[in-house]
This record gives sequence, C-alpha cells and structure tokens, in this order.
Amino acid sequence: VVTDPYLLKEINVMTVTKEELAFKAPFELRVTRDDYVHAFLAWFDISFEACHKPVKFSTGPHSQYTHWKQTVFYTIDTMSVVQEDKIKGTLSCAPNERNNRDLDIVIEYELDGADGAIGREAKERIEYKMY
Repeated sequence: VVTDPYLLKEINVMTVTKEELAFKAPFELRVTRDDYVHAFLAWFDISFEACHKPVKFSTGPHSQYTHWKQTVFYTIDTMSVVQEDKIKGTLSCAPNERNNRDLDIVIEYELDGADGAIGREAKERIEYKMY
C-alpha cells in the first residue's frame, strides 16, 4: 500500500435508502513513498452500535485478518509514483442492470506528479462490471 487511505463513502445502515447506494464519489490519494501502483484497494470499516454489545472492525489491509478481505481494482497500466504525488479521481458505484445484487464500478483517475516529470503521466477510465 503506497498511499494514505481515503474515505469514499459513509453509509448509515439504519437510515440509508436504496437510491443512496448508487453514487459517485471523488477521491484524492497522497503517495507516501516512491513505488509502483498496479491497482486500487477498497475495503470497509464497520461499526454496529445500536445493540447491547457494540462491535467494530475493519477489513483494511493494515487491520487484523477477517474473512472479508479487500477488493482489488487492477489498473490498465502501472503508474510510477514518487512520494507526495497525488492520484485524483472518482469512483462510481451502481447496481448491475441484469442482477441488482452485483455492482458496476467505474474508476476515473489522473496522476498529479509532485515533481512534474514528463513520462509519468497517467489518466484512465476503467469499468469493472460483474456478469
């Protein structure tokens, strides 16, 4: 993991509507070391507090193991990044038209290089569909 985490969407399961589960969220990831980016990771942190014994856990890569794991969204090309670069973009999530239990994800991103070096540009729009 070569960037700081970024909260894409907060969902209150007590009040969320079906329509709110389709969304487009902006993100900005700050690169923490010189490395290569091959994919984006997604995970969730959860808190059940409206019960007699509250439960909280994370499925993130830096957390204690759970059976949930993370979702990996591979990029088309590998990005060469340096510390303090920013990867800016949006993630769109919507139910699949054929099966509304499946999700269609679109990630659009652009590398904003801290050093302004030519040859390290990256800009993509990738559709991840479940069939």
